[in-house]
Formats: sequence, structure tokens, C-alpha cells
Amino acid sequence: MFETVSSPVRNDAAPGPHPFKPMRLCEDTPMNSVLKLCQGLPEQRFAPAEVLLAEGGTDGKLYVLIEGEVEISKEDTPLHTQDDPGAIFGEVSVLLHLPHTATVTATRPCRAYRIDDGTAFLRDHPDFAFHLSTLLARRLHSITGYLVDLKRQFADHADHFGLVDEVLDNLLYQQPWPVPPDPERYPQ
Repeated sequence: MFETVSSPVRNDAAPGPHPFKPMRLCEDTPMNSVLKLCQGLPEQRFAPAEVLLAEGGTDGKLYVLIEGEVEISKEDTPLHTQDDPGAIFGEVSVLLHLPHTATVTATRPCRAYRIDDGTAFLRDHPDFAFHLSTLLARRLHSITGYLVDLKRQFADHADHFGLVDEVLDNLLYQQPWPVPPDPERYPQ
């Protein structure tokens, strides 16, 4: 599947004032690479309003969106909708051995690759794990930049907003809990 975007490449042969010509994105984008790594895995279809992952669940599954759209919510509060093929869900729960931290619900018909044992899959598929690590690092980088902006905004406040600086320091630099050991990977 190709997506058409405007390219900054001049198309002097094209009539009209538009200086850009359509360009096709190559198939080897990171998301398409993830989809290629998942080929052969079981696919699952979801109807609108059907839940892929429930907050608090502990099934150890990962899902990789093939097509459709989902909503991510926490404590019944919608946070984000996602429709990018190759988007991964369930990774925080799998990596930290915690219950799912959010609910993922189909907002329109969806298809996703289903990975029943996310921990084993990540261990056995280093290319997929590397992609996921890169994705998580990008999220952390983005959130850290946002938190720095918040720290700057509230650092000089003498009221309760002044605590934002201290809270953000704790979030950025301290481990709130030890990550439980993976008994399969590191037997005691």
C-alpha cells in the first residue's frame, strides 16, 4: 500500500502553479517493516466497540494493527485514537510484567496481528524488539521535552504549582519500583 504525499522535488513539467509533485512513500517505512516481521502470525478481526486489551488485564498479549482504528483510554477517559498500520499495543504490560495500563477499543472495523506470548515473542524476535525499543525511546524523548517545558513554566511558582518541578524530577529520574525479574530469562 502506498500513500501519496507532496514532495519538495520541483516538477517543472507539470502544468499549474503547484511546485510540488506527488511522491510515493517507499514500502520500507518502520511501520511497514513491523508488519513484514509479523507476517504469518495469527490475525484477529475486531468490530467497532470491541476491546482488544482491557485496562487491568494480564493476558501477556501484544497486538499489531494491520488496518482500522482504535481508541486508547485510561480509567474510561479517552486519550488517543490510532489508525497507523504497524502500531503496537500491550507493550508496557508485557515489558514491565504489569497489568494493562489502558484499554484499547476498536472504533471501526479492525484487523490486527495477535501475539499471544509477548514476552517470548520479544525475546525470540530481536528485530521486532529493536523496533519497539526505538518507538519507546521516541515516546520518552517527546514526553521528556514536554516535561521540561512544564518545569520551566512552573519552577518559579510559590503555590502548589511550584511542586510540579519536584514531581517532574521524580518522574524523570527515579525508578518508582524495581522491574520484576523475568524468571525464564534470568533463572535464580
